[in-house]
Amino acid sequence: MINETFKNNLNSIGVELTDRQYEQFDMYYKLLVEWNSFMNLTGITDYEEVLLKHYVDSLVLDIEKIGHKKKEISLIDVGTGAGFPGLPLKIAYPQINVVLLDSLNKRVKFLNQVIEELGLTGIETVHSRAEDGGRNNDLREHFDVSVSRAVANLATLVEYNLPFVKVGGYFVAYKSGDIDEELVNAKKAVSVLGGTIEEVKKFQLPGTDIDRSLVYIKKIKPTSGKFPRKAGLPSKEPVA
Repeated sequence: MINETFKNNLNSIGVELTDRQYEQFDMYYKLLVEWNSFMNLTGITDYEEVLLKHYVDSLVLDIEKIGHKKKEISLIDVGTGAGFPGLPLKIAYPQINVVLLDSLNKRVKFLNQVIEELGLTGIETVHSRAEDGGRNNDLREHFDVSVSRAVANLATLVEYNLPFVKVGGYFVAYKSGDIDEELVNAKKAVSVLGGTIEEVKKFQLPGTDIDRSLVYIKKIKPTSGKFPRKAGLPSKEPVA
């Protein structure tokens, strides 16, 4: 049965789903709660809250801006955790080719279970730290877009993500509403890693006063071979 509030919230951000896609989101929720009972995937388990704070929040990405309407695109979700935003984006836009990258093998096993039970294709998982993945020739500068809802400052996220993005592609950071100071502090990292901040979209989650921001960083030149630096350095010593 389709949750009408969820449907209305999706409509308000321009997302329409089939009955099968709604069913997949419900299956995802059941697996999330089941696995969360014995491992830490999310602090949000209430059904309505998951629909809003994980699913709708994941789907606010401007899919036309990153080129989905023009061609098939490849997307990597760096530090995906329980699969946000990569899995909801894959469910809503099945034609996108998705890679979910995470450093914890237990989470990767959960993601593989979700992919299998939902019958998703054109999606795979990679068990790796972002710093190591960014130096992997099979992944480096391979994607049209990299996304991340990971909890880290923007300068660190830029070093984690931009190495994966092709020139002309985007890194989109999902952040809280209060982003101005982070933007200032990340300017050098964005430039050094080969990007430019093209747009910052600030909004509230539908029906709430929760402020959110999407930072669209366009890749305008290749990332130097010096980056990403070895594991741990991007978070301990962000480029500044």
